[in-house]
Amino acid sequence: MRVTLKGINSVTKRLADGTRRTYWYAWKGGPPLRGEPGTPEFVASYNATVAQKVAPPTGVLQALLFRFQESAEFQFGISPRTRRDYIKQIKRIERAFGDFPIKALDDPRATSVFLEWRDRLAQTSLRQADYAYGTLSRVLSWAVKRRPVATNPCANGGKLYQGTRIDKVWADEDVARFRRAPPPNLRLAMLLATNTGQRQGDLLRLPWSAYDGTNIKLRQKKTGAYVAIPVTDELKAALDAAPRRCPIMLTNSDGKPWSESGFQGAWGKAATRAGIRGLTFHDLRGTAVVTLARAGCNEVEIYSITGHKPGDVQAILTAHYLPRDAEVAGNAIAKLNRYKEARGDQKKDGKLPTAPPTALKIVNVKSEKS
Repeated sequence: MRVTLKGINSVTKRLADGTRRTYWYAWKGGPPLRGEPGTPEFVASYNATVAQKVAPPTGVLQALLFRFQESAEFQFGISPRTRRDYIKQIKRIERAFGDFPIKALDDPRATSVFLEWRDRLAQTSLRQADYAYGTLSRVLSWAVKRRPVATNPCANGGKLYQGTRIDKVWADEDVARFRRAPPPNLRLAMLLATNTGQRQGDLLRLPWSAYDGTNIKLRQKKTGAYVAIPVTDELKAALDAAPRRCPIMLTNSDGKPWSESGFQGAWGKAATRAGIRGLTFHDLRGTAVVTLARAGCNEVEIYSITGHKPGDVQAILTAHYLPRDAEVAGNAIAKLNRYKEARGDQKKDGKLPTAPPTALKIVNVKSEKS
């Protein structure tokens, strides 16, 4: 007889000896189950666990956290990676405020309580403190829309972490040094990133069918933007020569698609071996934008490749990647010198030249996140 057990969650992990093992849980975040699926021990363990499951409380913050995790916004409105990150922060919130009365959320003093909690978390990590506080604010914003609470006491809390990666751009020497060190599959990842300006997640999911020999076509998961990128000669040569061991372009040493954590671990080790410090794979997206700008591409040309929103390109170049860039500044001075020389020559003839058109116009605009 076939028995259907609802809510079971499995997690497969690689052990120290290289083998893979699957662990089974009664539900996401729930207790582990004994035995193998289909065995009497497994079914008995499942039934005993479910019987002991306590109904979610009512009237306290933990009830809102449960409801949020069951909502369509949580289940389908965010990526699996974001869901996993949220679950970690929600567990942290439960430990601190699981029994916090929902009615007290409308008390003005609640804001101070939650800010003081963030301050305590900040003693360990500013970024994690912001993430935990931001997750709580997201849950409460959802609750305001659903009417269990009238106000979100965590709204407009700002951020403690003010880090920036303005100067985090891979130099040509860094790229060359990295490409000499890692295995070919990581060199291909480097080429794809520097020649397309796409995000890590989109590149890890990129199938060979997206490449027609001339263009790479994809829809970005984060923005939904569709981009068709003509491949450079360098990238075309690498793609045409690469073995197709899997429907996905980028694979690990076993010829299988990378997991996000597996790729980050392998990339970090390769970067360390190459002597690269302080630069990540994510910085290659900015490096591609800077390279296109240095090549004289205008903002329309850049966003047609990278898939940014049209109005974002100037903001990204102005606020994130190009300020104080020595090569860009040098190009600007060279243009100014040529203009002044031409102006001096033509002034003798009684004619003043107009300013030469620039390939990239940069103005002061409000920074927007890429």
